Amino acid sequence: MENLALIDSFSEFKDDKLIDRVTLMAILEDVFRSALKKKFGDDDNFDIIINPDKGDLEIWRNRVVVADGEVEEPNQEISLSAARKIEPDFEVGEDVSQEVKLIDLGRRAILALRQNLISKIHEHDNTNIFKQFKDLEGDLYTAEVHHIRHRAVILLDDEGNEIILPKDKQIPSDFFRKGDNVRGIIDSVELKGNKPTIIMSRTSPKFLEKLFEAEIPEVFDGLITIKNVVRIPGEKAKVAVDSYDDRIDPVGACVGVKGSRIHGIVRELGNENIDVINYTSNLQLYITRALSPARVTSIKIDEENKRAEAILKPEEVSKAIGRGGHNIRLAGQLTGYEIDVFREGAEEDVELREFSDEIEDWVIAEFSKAGLDTAKSILEQDVEDLVKRTDLEEETILDVLRILKEEFED
Repeated sequence: MENLALIDSFSEFKDDKLIDRVTLMAILEDVFRSALKKKFGDDDNFDIIINPDKGDLEIWRNRVVVADGEVEEPNQEISLSAARKIEPDFEVGEDVSQEVKLIDLGRRAILALRQNLISKIHEHDNTNIFKQFKDLEGDLYTAEVHHIRHRAVILLDDEGNEIILPKDKQIPSDFFRKGDNVRGIIDSVELKGNKPTIIMSRTSPKFLEKLFEAEIPEVFDGLITIKNVVRIPGEKAKVAVDSYDDRIDPVGACVGVKGSRIHGIVRELGNENIDVINYTSNLQLYITRALSPARVTSIKIDEENKRAEAILKPEEVSKAIGRGGHNIRLAGQLTGYEIDVFREGAEEDVELREFSDEIEDWVIAEFSKAGLDTAKSILEQDVEDLVKRTDLEEETILDVLRILKEEFED
C-alpha cells in the first residue's frame, strides 16, 4: 500500500504517552474523512480501517451497481461494466466495495493530510496539558530554569512543559541561574490560541500556605488549619493557624523548637519574616495577636465601619507599625479591619490631618502609609527613621517637624 508517509506519521505519534490508542484512531479517522470529503464531496459511504500500532491503513469505498449509462452520483454509484472489472459476476443493485489507494488522493492531498494529522495531534496534546495544569492551579510545583528573560524566567518541568515565572511574581530577592530548580505554585493556566500558557507564582499567599502544608506534618494531616495568610513578598508575612485538638499548640508546632520547622520556609522565601499567630473568633484578641510583636494595652472596635483603635505604650508603637508600616498593614489585612494605633495618654495628641492647612495632603498621606497619623507619632521619631519609613525628602520632613513643633508643642 502506498502509505509510507502516513506510516511515518503513525510511528511518530503512536508512542506519545498523552494519546491513548482509541483517541489516536479517532483523530486519524477524522483526518482521513476530511481528505475524502474534499476529494469526493462526501465520506458517508467510506469505511476506514486503521491500525496505528503497525501503521496499517485501508480505505474502502462502497457503491451501488447501476446499469451502464445510468450513473448519476459517481461517488455513490458504479456502472455494471466498471463493477465487473472488479468482480465479473456483479449484477445491478448489488453493493461494491473498492479499496481506495492513498495515491489516488494525489500527492498534494497526502502532504496536506499529514500536516493536518500533526496539527490535530499537537492540538490534542495542548488540550491535555491545559487540563492537566488547570487541575494543578494553587498547588506546589517544581521546574528547572531553562532561560532567563528580562521580564520572566522560563522554566521546563520533567515532561518538557514550559512554565513562565513573571518578574512581578518573583520575590524581590530571587536570583536564578540556568539549571536551578524553582518552586512555586501554579498560579494560572490559560489557552492562548491552541497553546496553554502556564504561570507560576512565588509571591502569592497561597504559596506560603502550601509551603506550610509541605513542611509541617500537622498541617498536611489536617490537625492544624491555616485560617488566613497575608504577605508582603520578601519582607513580612502573617499566618493565622488553629487546631481543633486541644493537645496541639498550633503556633509551636508550626515554628518548631528554636524555629527549626519554619526555618526552611523562611529561607525559601528569601528570609521573609513570618509571624505565626493563634486564630480566635474573639475579635479583640485576634487583632491584639495580629499586631504582634507589639504588646497592645487595649482595643476599641467599630464593627459597623470595620475599624479598630489600638492603644499601646509609647515604646510599643513602633513595633506595632513595623518597618515601612508593614506590620500594621498586614495586621489589617489579616483581620479585615483598618487599624489605627494610639499611644497611652494620647488624649493630648492631635491627628496629622488637623494640620492640612499647613501640610499638603500628599505629605500627610505618605506619613499615614507608614502608620504615622498623629503629631506625637512623628515628633517621637528622629529624622533618619522618618526618611527610611516614608518616601519623603529630608527637607520636607524637617518642614513638617518645624510646623508640628510650633503648632503642637505650643
